[in-house]
Amino acid sequence: MIRGIGASSGIAMGQAFVIPTWEWDFPEKMIDVTDLSYEFERLYDGIRSSKDELEIIKQEIKDVVGQDQAYIFDAHLAILEDPIFMNEIQGIIELQYKAAEVAVKEVIDKFVDMFNLIDDEYMKERALDIKDVGNRLLKHLLGDTSSTVPPIDHPYILVAKELTPSQLAHLDPANVLGLLTILGGTHSHVSIMARAMSVPYVLGLEGKLLRPIQNGDFLIIDGQEGTLYINPDKITIERYQARKKNWLEFKESLQEIADVAPVTLDKSYVNLHANINSVLEIDQVLRNGASGVGLFRTEYLYMDRDSLPSEDEQYEVYRHAARQLKGRPIVIRTLDIGGDKKLDYLPLAKEDNPFLGYRAIRISLDRKDLFMTQLRAILRASHYGNVKIMYPMVTSLDEVRQAKALLEKAKAELHAQGLPYNANIEVGLTIEVPAAALIADVLASEVNFMSIGTNDLVQYVLAVDRMNENIAHLYNPYHPAVIRLLKHVIDSAKSVGIPVGVCGEMAGDIRALPIWLGLGIEELSISVQTLLQVKHRLLSSDAKKCKQLVNEILVCKTSDEIIELLAQTEQTESIVGGN
Repeated sequence: MIRGIGASSGIAMGQAFVIPTWEWDFPEKMIDVTDLSYEFERLYDGIRSSKDELEIIKQEIKDVVGQDQAYIFDAHLAILEDPIFMNEIQGIIELQYKAAEVAVKEVIDKFVDMFNLIDDEYMKERALDIKDVGNRLLKHLLGDTSSTVPPIDHPYILVAKELTPSQLAHLDPANVLGLLTILGGTHSHVSIMARAMSVPYVLGLEGKLLRPIQNGDFLIIDGQEGTLYINPDKITIERYQARKKNWLEFKESLQEIADVAPVTLDKSYVNLHANINSVLEIDQVLRNGASGVGLFRTEYLYMDRDSLPSEDEQYEVYRHAARQLKGRPIVIRTLDIGGDKKLDYLPLAKEDNPFLGYRAIRISLDRKDLFMTQLRAILRASHYGNVKIMYPMVTSLDEVRQAKALLEKAKAELHAQGLPYNANIEVGLTIEVPAAALIADVLASEVNFMSIGTNDLVQYVLAVDRMNENIAHLYNPYHPAVIRLLKHVIDSAKSVGIPVGVCGEMAGDIRALPIWLGLGIEELSISVQTLLQVKHRLLSSDAKKCKQLVNEILVCKTSDEIIELLAQTEQTESIVGGN
């Protein structure tokens, strides 16, 4: 067994099809000054052909992954229109008298090397986008239509050093069993597309293979665990065949409980809300029986476009979401950019520690123009449904009060304009940094609700960057310090009588459910794909027994002890009734 990183869950079994590592290699070609106009025309023809091709791919992939993920190819189109990228190419042709393909290759290499040197996942993803777009342009300039074509007569697991969105878009989803790459990141465009297509994906295998994978090797990949088996023995194959069969049957059966109330055996009700990035996900939210939307990540409205969304644009999106939910709550988190999420048209200064820097509520309170536009849009939408506002990455009471003051200012403006809104809209905040967790009782007295963002909270408590492969194994949400801090936050909220939920990945971790029940959490906001699995476990759980279990967990000294307790609980079904 080889352990990589799981980027898209599911089990895939089948023969490997390997895309060879490929780089353009051609001699440097000089041109005469009289050929300049001809080279520029070749360049412009190549750009036009590349754009036409990308538009076709965008339309085709939209039917597979949906409009929300097809935006990836808007980013590729934007690169071909980027004045800096194109000016570099034109400058080499005009000043150095080099052929168009030579100039394009030099600029690709320059930008890719530059972005790869930056220790930032977003910038590394941009490097791959530029390589993808540049290679497409080179193919048109060189008239090279050759490609490594996957088989069409049988399914396969695609293996590559790295994959680009364009490569994935050209594949027949019916034949792609799974994806396996040496490089890549869980937040890359390919990972996003793989999850949207429900294709298992394992990455991060650099330095872990004893030999290169060959065409025809039989592979098993587990996108949940991030594991790979190469030419496994019969026993392993049979074990995974049974696991896959059971999983598919179980997944189908889950739809039967979509409309069942999320209540434990001892009648404890837990709201199961969904995390969404787009209104396009709301149909699935309703289909899976979610109680509402506990986290609407609004930053995706701002991404992969050339300018800030206007108040009216945002208002239409939020209003549409509120109406679709028909009275169910929707918690709209204000803009959370910075860290690994950047906007090309809103440049942020380079920071040594961007996750500790200028981001989230800090940007909103500094750029009050952006913040007020969003607050007004949310307030206007609140007239059409059960809309709530949530502020991200709060660290102090002063930040909460500043945000509330701006909200009151936005209300006054709308009132003066005669525009309707909910004057009593509920306001909350995320607990995702230790400072906020430690003063949760103080913060709780200023808001209507709180939500624990476990992803960042765990990262900050343990001082572990979970995207850093060298230390990712230290990222452990079951660390005793994390569990104790969670208890403090939940107890603080309850002491002042406000609800507290959880909206990070830990909320959707089946293993963690006894902890949430034992700590008295009444709301979990999780991915739509995980919701029914959590509900299935919830329906057969006993909250009182979970409280007893949490008392035992709180005296554990190590993560291993906590994980073992949870594993024993599941195995012995000590909190599961009726079996």
